[in-house]
Amino acid sequence: MGVNIGFLGAGAMGEALIRGLLQSSLVPAAGILAWDIRRERLQELEATYGLRAVKGREELVSKADIIILAVKPQNVKEALNTLQVDKDKLVISIITGVTLAGLASYLGEVPLVRAVPNTPALVGEGMTALAANNLVQPEAMEKALAIFRSVGRAIVLPEEQLNAVTGLSGSGPAYIYMLIEALADGGVRQGLARPVALELASQTVLGAARMVLATGEHPGVLKDKVTSPGGTTIAGLAVLEDRGFRGAIIRAVEAATLRAGSFSKE
Repeated sequence: MGVNIGFLGAGAMGEALIRGLLQSSLVPAAGILAWDIRRERLQELEATYGLRAVKGREELVSKADIIILAVKPQNVKEALNTLQVDKDKLVISIITGVTLAGLASYLGEVPLVRAVPNTPALVGEGMTALAANNLVQPEAMEKALAIFRSVGRAIVLPEEQLNAVTGLSGSGPAYIYMLIEALADGGVRQGLARPVALELASQTVLGAARMVLATGEHPGVLKDKVTSPGGTTIAGLAVLEDRGFRGAIIRAVEAATLRAGSFSKE
């Protein structure tokens, strides 16, 4: 990418992005800078990835072309207050609940991108939605997308849709973990060993998701293709419909979206 990328905060998601950037060869290790309030954390990342650990926030901001804000929400004021960012730099925030307007209140009129990734980015299968202010040029937006595509998929949306993204793909992995656990429990109840049931359930969910993405077909169409008249699948689907499975998932996304909105207000 021909730029220096600086990480202000170096937790699990920051490390996932660092690893993705290096594995995809978007940026060499020498082009990645990091600062974190935990000095031992910086030393660990420096030893593992060969990146450049800096001594302070100001040094990181001055040397980086793209600045990724990855601090915890409760540390936003401490991390961003008095920080001076040049208008020719790009700032990308993955801080939960902090809006573009909230970021601008600290950093002023600079190009800002707000990103909502999810935890599967830790294994290179993340889903990220990004929104930008009107100072972000198309070339800069492509660089932001490339960063998050190094750990999965990434799309651009209006900021007002990001709470729904949080409710669906941000919280969604937890819903899927619960589904995997329930499928495995069902297998155990029918006599399968726990490790076998868990492997079967996990690979089934993974395979089904890849079928949707690879074929581009509607999930309902794919569902119908494995549902024979009077067969086993329709018997199971009838129980899920009777127990309100789809309605429960829809309401879960709704509840998480509303909670995400309350975080933004706070």
